[in-house]
Amino acid sequence: MKALSGKDLCKLLEKHGWGLDHVSGSHHVYTHPDNPAILSVPVHAGKTLKKGLQHGILKTAGLLPARKRKKK
Repeated sequence: MKALSGKDLCKLLEKHGWGLDHVSGSHHVYTHPDNPAILSVPVHAGKTLKKGLQHGILKTAGLLPARKRKKK
């Protein structure tokens, strides 16, 4: 997965129906009418998000494909 900046991730969320609720300092807080989750995206001058944080936000937003489990 390509590393995204906070600004790029915000654009991606907005493209998928998430709306900016408010900004608290450098964190943009998003909500979605069909998802009860609240997402907080740090936006820091073009810095890319760390892999785990980006993955967690995308997973909570429902934007990651389902993972295939290996059979034992």
